[in-house]
Amino acid sequence: MELFHSRDIEGNICRLDHDESGHCIKVLRHRCGDEISVIDGAGTLYHCRITSDSHKGVEAVVLSKEESWGSHPYHLHMAVCPTKNNDRYEWFAEKACETGFDRLSPIIGEHSERKVLKTERVGKVLVSAAKQSLKAAVPEIDEPVSVKEFIKSHCDTEVLRLIAYCFEDERVPRRSIKEVLDGYEGREIIVMIGPEGDFSKAEAELALENGFIPVHLGSSRLRTETAALTAVSAAYFRYM
Repeated sequence: MELFHSRDIEGNICRLDHDESGHCIKVLRHRCGDEISVIDGAGTLYHCRITSDSHKGVEAVVLSKEESWGSHPYHLHMAVCPTKNNDRYEWFAEKACETGFDRLSPIIGEHSERKVLKTERVGKVLVSAAKQSLKAAVPEIDEPVSVKEFIKSHCDTEVLRLIAYCFEDERVPRRSIKEVLDGYEGREIIVMIGPEGDFSKAEAELALENGFIPVHLGSSRLRTETAALTAVSAAYFRYM
């Protein structure tokens, strides 16, 4: 199934941007009168008919629409430290989108080796992954903030908040993420995943003081991107 993405849908008129138009007209050879399917990134699939086949700006009339197309029955917010290798972070974003999540917050920890992330590039990966996996919603991506800023901005909420780190703390033992999710009756979840050097003790303590629950992802030592995808998969299998 061919899918296009548009942020410019008004009334019964849909417009594709330059890149999507070029792919539609130059690569796939669509012409006026052809019917195409377009996602808006917010959860709706539009069935359209092309009325202008310019490779610089396709216009189409909306024939019908389907809301919550390809959706999942939970809301998962992943807060993940950027990896030293950008490709690994983009790999995580792609595979997590294919599996099912809703928002990505890049967080910078005390032990992070990478302090900068180009969110525009990751955003393009997410759009492509949403189309490939037949989803009308594209996960949001935030601009990077520090771990401590993220924790403080999510302290007054009833959402289930989890933090995964590697070290043990006898005062607050970590629980299996599966166990915690299985015992949770809600559907709003935040999961924090640290950098290659893990969260610092101070960051972990701040998270616990603000209502985050410490979890582990099994006995294997996982890379940041693998740990993040494992958490996404745990939520997917809990609700799907």
